[in-house]
Amino acid sequence: MEFAEYLPIWDKLTPQQQQMIAEVVEFRKVKKGTHIHDSSAECLGLVMVRSGQLRAYILSEDGREITISRLFEYDVSLLSASCVMPDMQFNVMIEAEKDTEFWSIPACLFKNLVDESLAVSSFANSLISGNFSELMWLMEQIMWKSFDKRLAAFLLEEAAIEGTSSLKITHEKIASHLGTAREVVTRMLRYFQSEGMVKLTRGAIEISDPRKLDDLQNG
Repeated sequence: MEFAEYLPIWDKLTPQQQQMIAEVVEFRKVKKGTHIHDSSAECLGLVMVRSGQLRAYILSEDGREITISRLFEYDVSLLSASCVMPDMQFNVMIEAEKDTEFWSIPACLFKNLVDESLAVSSFANSLISGNFSELMWLMEQIMWKSFDKRLAAFLLEEAAIEGTSSLKITHEKIASHLGTAREVVTRMLRYFQSEGMVKLTRGAIEISDPRKLDDLQNG
């Protein structure tokens, strides 16, 4: 059962609980761009990423997106806390940023395990606490950090994730990550280019001076 190594609390489950999970766990392969969860759909339950990259984001009333977290290999997430703890509402949209493989444990079974197992309950609480912390961090960034610093940090993070200084990403996509308008991103990137930090080409951004971007985000 390969999925067992992706579930940190597997060894803390009883043989019966392990068998229950093994009988219902679902393995999925999705293509880049696939939406696998939204606030109107049934709760996806617990997700364990085998490979690829998922993006969790929230949607404003006017349709503007903002990324709250990304999931990579070995990451585990409860995509909706209300699946397990009804008093907490944490509805997000989930899409595949790359071709992705993942397992999911149905919400109904995971909730039963939370109710009967202290280890699972503690694990669920830690996941939900992590989601809350990510939201608080995001709010802090939006409220107190200027957009040029946020954009510089995003470009450096994206370069680290992709392992290259040449980013094939549109201004529209960056705007979706950062919760702003495409025009705002374009204006700031043009400023970055005038300062020698990046070079803009069609559909791509080349980071010319990562040290200058790092000084900007930390300044």
